[in-house]
Amino acid sequence: MAAQATRITDRVELLRCDNPGPMTLEGTNTYLLREPGSAEVLVVDPGPLDPVDPGYPEHLAHLDLVRARAEADGGRVAAIWLTHHHLDHAGAAERLADLTGAPVRGAGRGAAFTDGESVRLGGLEVVVHLAPGHTADSVLVRAPAEALLLSGDTLLGRGTTVIMWPDGDLGAYLDTLTAIAADIDAGLVTRIAPGHGPLITEPAAFVAGVHQHRLDRLDQVRAAVGQGAEGVTGVVRAVYGDQDPKLAAACARIVQAQFAHLGLDPETD
Repeated sequence: MAAQATRITDRVELLRCDNPGPMTLEGTNTYLLREPGSAEVLVVDPGPLDPVDPGYPEHLAHLDLVRARAEADGGRVAAIWLTHHHLDHAGAAERLADLTGAPVRGAGRGAAFTDGESVRLGGLEVVVHLAPGHTADSVLVRAPAEALLLSGDTLLGRGTTVIMWPDGDLGAYLDTLTAIAADIDAGLVTRIAPGHGPLITEPAAFVAGVHQHRLDRLDQVRAAVGQGAEGVTGVVRAVYGDQDPKLAAACARIVQAQFAHLGLDPETD
């Protein structure tokens, strides 16, 4: 599957990298935001760029597509923003900055975002919300003119994201979900563009479902501990069952985050 480009609205285009996998679903979603008639383009999450990855040719093809779409009709990359530091989203940031001269913000690059910060690029307003949980540095990017929220990995278009100790914080994540739900209720968000997977078109029900899933999983962890499951390894076995060995370490870190939220020792094996 080649890198794909899909126009979501007059102002927002989705470019999907060809890096599918258990953690990335169909691939990483890069978004280009541009006010009609303006040359300035905001790139959110330029995607991966890892020379030792077998998928490196696809990474390069995706970066080429990002540049081509951003520069179509006289456009130029004016800014590069990162929703968080994971390399499937941020790996290409420095290369794209070198190629275009655009500044990078987010995930420890450039000026730190502030919660509720509003920025205008070529007439397009974008608002940033701090959203710790999936990672400590996660942010959301909202396009008020479209009532569209770019969620990074805080929300996926299918299934649920991972909250892995120690960078992930389940309590902070639940607070972030509550804040997103409030914006949905206020009419500020009618659709969510996730870091992986398809567009979320029924955001209220989707976010409520994700929130309930987290609470249900915590109940399962409490029950497993109450029934004698010992340490992180015992709870992984009781709650998640037999896992693909490639996902075993991730499952352990997920349970560690759950332990930390419940006031249990996350380093108890």
